[in-house]
Amino acid sequence: MTTVACIGECMIELGPAGERTMQLAYAGDVCNTAVALARLGRGDDVSVQFVTRLGDERHSEAMLAEWRAEGIDTSLVDRLAGRAPGLYLIELDEGGERSFSYYRSESPARELLASDGHAATLRAGVEGAAWVYLSAVTLSLLHASAHERLLDLLDHLRGGGTRVALDTNYRPRGWPDPDTARRRIAEALARCDLALPTLDDERALFGDRDLHACLERLRGLGVPELAVKLGPEGACVAWAGESEHVPALPDVDIVDSTGAGDAFNAAYLHARIAGSDPPAAAAAGNALAAATLGHRGAIARAS
Repeated sequence: MTTVACIGECMIELGPAGERTMQLAYAGDVCNTAVALARLGRGDDVSVQFVTRLGDERHSEAMLAEWRAEGIDTSLVDRLAGRAPGLYLIELDEGGERSFSYYRSESPARELLASDGHAATLRAGVEGAAWVYLSAVTLSLLHASAHERLLDLLDHLRGGGTRVALDTNYRPRGWPDPDTARRRIAEALARCDLALPTLDDERALFGDRDLHACLERLRGLGVPELAVKLGPEGACVAWAGESEHVPALPDVDIVDSTGAGDAFNAAYLHARIAGSDPPAAAAAGNALAAATLGHRGAIARAS
């Protein structure tokens, strides 16, 4: 059994469903990837753990029920009394491109690794996982001491053979300032085996002038495998001294771009676990991202 531990946040999602009407769902970048990976991994001996903190009200209960129905291991989902998940609103332009408004200052996921005791619990629970997956949004949630505990956890796990995958998903409103974002993301990347950035995010935060500059900076941090998402141009993968552009699927009908990058990450990681090479994994990622673009919200309803 190949275990992937996904560390992050889930929020209440409110997306447009008509004139002055919103549709409620539950999502968040790492959560989206965890659900997609669990669906892809059914029957493939892939086990997905979701590591987060929730409250004790009805939306927290509903999230847990959905994850368990997807076959996700929720044994490392901690509950905080009197708390409730954060919330975000999706707004779409005419081309289906999304923007978000967040209401999450009291999200219980902000208490991840908030104590040495919680860090020890997570270390014991994740020990032996083949992969740990997290995002820069995960990093943005953490207090300074929790960030240091996360780095210690990643160092410990990698020493035991666990590999680390990071999406450098940059959401400026989640960070106190760009310098903190750059420092924390760079520290996590230095502990990564697979980076899954989006070129537009890297340009915005690190000032990379083009794809080549992005690849060179990430290689300089020692990341051995890169899958850079390029939006409508597909993706570029770089590994073992090789690089290859993998084009996106043509003529994709874009309804809502929410969650497309998270779907790419899930399909890429699943394909790599199954033994595909990076270009084939990127092709799988592009295909699932294209499917995600065709429905509203971050996660398609289970069929």
